[in-house]
Amino acid sequence: MFQTVAVIGAGLMGHGIAQVFALAGCTVRVYDTEARMLDSLRTRIRDNLTALGQDAGAAERVTPTSHLADAVGTVDFIVEAGPENLAVKQQLFADIEAHARPEAILASNTSVIPITQIMQGLKHRERALGTHWWNPPYLVPLVEVIRTQWTAEAAMQATIAALSQAGKKPVAVHKDVPGFVGNRLQHALWREAIALVQNGVCDAETVDTVIKAGFGRRLAVLGPLENADLVGTDLTQAIHATVLPDLDVTRAPLPYLERLVREGKLGMKSGQGFRRWTPEAQAALKRQVLDYLRELNDKGL
Repeated sequence: MFQTVAVIGAGLMGHGIAQVFALAGCTVRVYDTEARMLDSLRTRIRDNLTALGQDAGAAERVTPTSHLADAVGTVDFIVEAGPENLAVKQQLFADIEAHARPEAILASNTSVIPITQIMQGLKHRERALGTHWWNPPYLVPLVEVIRTQWTAEAAMQATIAALSQAGKKPVAVHKDVPGFVGNRLQHALWREAIALVQNGVCDAETVDTVIKAGFGRRLAVLGPLENADLVGTDLTQAIHATVLPDLDVTRAPLPYLERLVREGKLGMKSGQGFRRWTPEAQAALKRQVLDYLRELNDKGL
């Protein structure tokens, strides 16, 4: 386990990642440029821990700072959880490398940007990798650990071991591709979901219902390739021969999605996207998701 950790960014993902390491006994420093995020950092972490029935005192192991050098200068592991902007991340890591110990492992929490692009300008690229956490980081166990062509095996193994000791479920991604594993799978599904609505097959509510009340029920215990083996690879081949030629293969955002964005229908933030969202409906769905994840967490799943 890393003794000291720095988290770059005190926002939605950053504070959750800091919480995980603090609860595991690490000393954590969190850097951000926004005073309001730093001022509320420990309170947000403490509230999360209290709600989960965990040690709220772990929040005291988290130190907020507005000075990057103070955050990264003496720590073992540094994870960046900043904006999804390649240029911003590249500059952040250039600044981080200038202040970090030579032995420190550097990780980015990007959701889709290839780690190779983010880290290519570093002097010591062998210690850089990706750690893609899922939201909220303290409730969703998966962390994808992404190797670049330069990443040393020792850095991969140390990161995987530390995440395991912190109670996460790390998986090694051996080839750095946009979206890694999870988001490639997720957005392949989203593309077909949008295409079904765009082509008039069904409405958005039906898509969500089919997934939640159908195959989504078993996804937590039966992965797609396990399922393929369960039904038989021969049957899977026969199904694919019929359905795959008819699936959407558009290599860009679909026109229906483009139109929603153009019309300002941005989802919950505007009250309408694929579906309409009242403030009450938004609050109810968010509460339902959190309650479900907390229940799984309580059961150790």
